[in-house]
Amino acid sequence: IAVRFSTVAGESGSADTVRDPRGFAVKFYTEDGNWDLTGNNTPIFFIRDAMLFPSFIHTQKRNPQTHMKDPDMVWDFWSLRPESLHQVSFLFSDRGLPDGFRHMNGYGSHTFKLVNADGQCVYCKFHYKTDQGIKNLPVEEADRLASTSPDYAIGDLFNAIANGNYPSWTFYIQVMTFEQAEKFPFNPFDLTKVWPHKDYPLIPVGKLVLNRNPVNYFAEVEQLAFDPNNMPPGIEPSPDKMLQGRLFSYPDTHRHRLGANYLQLPVNCPYRARVANYQRDGPMCFTDNQGGAPNYFPNSFGAPETQPRCLESRFRVSPDVARYNSADEDNVTQVR
Repeated sequence: IAVRFSTVAGESGSADTVRDPRGFAVKFYTEDGNWDLTGNNTPIFFIRDAMLFPSFIHTQKRNPQTHMKDPDMVWDFWSLRPESLHQVSFLFSDRGLPDGFRHMNGYGSHTFKLVNADGQCVYCKFHYKTDQGIKNLPVEEADRLASTSPDYAIGDLFNAIANGNYPSWTFYIQVMTFEQAEKFPFNPFDLTKVWPHKDYPLIPVGKLVLNRNPVNYFAEVEQLAFDPNNMPPGIEPSPDKMLQGRLFSYPDTHRHRLGANYLQLPVNCPYRARVANYQRDGPMCFTDNQGGAPNYFPNSFGAPETQPRCLESRFRVSPDVARYNSADEDNVTQVR
C-alpha cells in the first residue's frame, strides 16, 4: 500500500496542526489493479451535493482579491448550507486537532458497493481505526506548534517509522443489504450522515501497517495520484452523489497536475497487474507505448478482449430524474 496524509485548506508546506480535516488516502496495489480509497479522518463531509464541491473548496482557499484566508467566505457558505452542521460540529470538537497523523482514524466516508463472485451485492462503508489510540492537541499547543514546528505531524510520522515504531490501523467494514437500504430512515448514501454502529456493526477485515518512509518525497508522495475510479473487480460505486462527482473531478485534476500519462508514474502504476488496453500516446509517455499492438477494438490480432468479471453489476434506476435542493432535509438529528 501507499498512504498520503494531508490537510484540506492549507497549501503544501502549511502548518499541519491547524483545525482542518485531514486527508487519509490509501492506494492498494492488488493483483487485479490498483484500488484507491480517497478518505479523510472524518466519517462525514460538509456537503452531499457534488455540484457544490468547487464552491466549497473555493471557500477554504484564499480570497480572490486579498489573497488571504477569509473566514467570512467559510462561515457564509456553512451558514447557507445547513447540511454542513455535522462535519462542522466534528471539526470544532477535540477531533478537529489530531495529535499528528498516527493518532487519528481514517474513513472511506462514502458508501460503496461490494459484489461477490455470484454477483450478489451489498452496500458498505470502510473504516480504519488507529491502533495507537485517539489523541488530540489542546488548542494552545496546536497554535504554538503551528508557529514553531509547522511540520509537526509529518515529522512525528516520519520519525516513528524510521525508529521502527510502525503505526497501524485496524480495517473495518459496515455492511447494509439492498433491502435494508430501501427501509433505511434516511438516505443511506448521504455523505453528511453515518450509519449507526448498533444497527450496522463494524466488521474487522484486516490491518494497515506503515513500515517504510518514502525514499524521495516528490517521487513517492507528491506524484501520488489517488482516483476513486480505481476499483478492482468486486468494489463499485454506489448512488452516493458526492462519490459520483469525485469520479469525474479527481482524474481531471490529475491530468492537469501530473499530465495525461500520470498512471505510468511508478508510484501510480498497477505494477502487480499487467496493463493491456487501447490507450496510447500523449505527453510524457515513458513506456514502450504498448509497442506495435493494435490500438483499436475489435481487432483480429489477439489484442485485449473485454473481461466480463470487470463489468459493473446491474442496478435499478427510477423512471424520473431531476435536480433538486436537499438543504432542507434532516441535518440535525445525528448531530445531537
